[in-house]
Amino acid sequence: MTQSAPVPVKPSSGLQGVVAAPSDICFIDGQAGRLIYRGYEIEDLVENATYEEVAYLLWDGRLPNQSELTALREELQTQAAIPESALAILRALPSTTAPMDALRTVVSALGSADPDLLNNAPDANRRKAVRLTAKLGTIVAAFHRIRHGKEVIPPQQGFSLAGNFLYMLNGEAPHVTIERVMDAALVLHAEHGMNASTFTARVIAATLSDMHSAVTGALGALKGPLHGGANQDVMELLLECNDADAAEQAVRDALTSPAPGQPDTRKRKLVPGFGHRVYKTFDPRAHFLRKMSKQLGIAAGNTKWYEMSERLIPLCKSLKNLNPNVDFFSASAYYTMGIPLDLFTPIFAIARVAGWTAHIMEQHRNNRIIRPTDDYTGPFDLKVMPIKER
Repeated sequence: MTQSAPVPVKPSSGLQGVVAAPSDICFIDGQAGRLIYRGYEIEDLVENATYEEVAYLLWDGRLPNQSELTALREELQTQAAIPESALAILRALPSTTAPMDALRTVVSALGSADPDLLNNAPDANRRKAVRLTAKLGTIVAAFHRIRHGKEVIPPQQGFSLAGNFLYMLNGEAPHVTIERVMDAALVLHAEHGMNASTFTARVIAATLSDMHSAVTGALGALKGPLHGGANQDVMELLLECNDADAAEQAVRDALTSPAPGQPDTRKRKLVPGFGHRVYKTFDPRAHFLRKMSKQLGIAAGNTKWYEMSERLIPLCKSLKNLNPNVDFFSASAYYTMGIPLDLFTPIFAIARVAGWTAHIMEQHRNNRIIRPTDDYTGPFDLKVMPIKER
């Protein structure tokens, strides 16, 4: 008897519009351009809270008082160092290794030494969240120095998480303005709902796997150019063009069709830093990074990259109704700060680990394995033929 195919549930490309889980961590209104962490508008947080305060908010559901914030800062500083075994792995990697690959590898390895690895209780998960958040910046800075033949600089007491990262990266205390900009960038990138890397982390956590495994998977998702890797692509475009007119022409070529009757021989690609799966207006995070990019350019006496970026905004808007996303102005801001291009996405990870771990803890508190179905489009009723007859 012929087996009839089951009636499929209407598929959603990329799971768009599908609610994967209830969550009280983050709210996004893509039409109005709003981003809210646990009830607080991102505008309020980036102007009035530090990254450490935001991490506490994401983990514990409220902003800390002064004694709680002091305790968290001390814990993050205490946990910032990475063991010699992790440094040995970084030294063993080829110098050509992508920093995101180095970060993913060491985060996975750190799990084997974590005393709470197999304990998914809330208090154990929070301890792991603090350790991971404290260590990611140390890993990125250490690998960057190792690959350039420089001595690794250990974390120091007294710095913020943003300041410590810049200190370990460059070997000197950062200017207060640079530290503040980095801290604000971490706040802006700390959380963003059920994005690709967060969903990856929650799927892994839903199997009751450990937090290090879930964060390792999230790092793999973040690496992709359609997620965290876009900010590096933005800066590579600006550097390749090197002036505003050339950048405008490159974007125009990418977004416009050829004249009627003319062959289209161009290799089409998306314009990095423009458009967003959720936001249909200006990404609220881009407003602040836009301001930071301008301020840093003025302070450095070089507003070229900011000005080039500004030239592209009305062009993309008029041609395809595309608005800048968080990656667009973070590129010129980081570059003006002297951050190497291939560290842009690792900085995203340094920030987002607070959000990932908050979601992992939320998943474990009320867990059900995440198991969507698929829309099968293959054949039925095939029969195996003897191999000599195939």
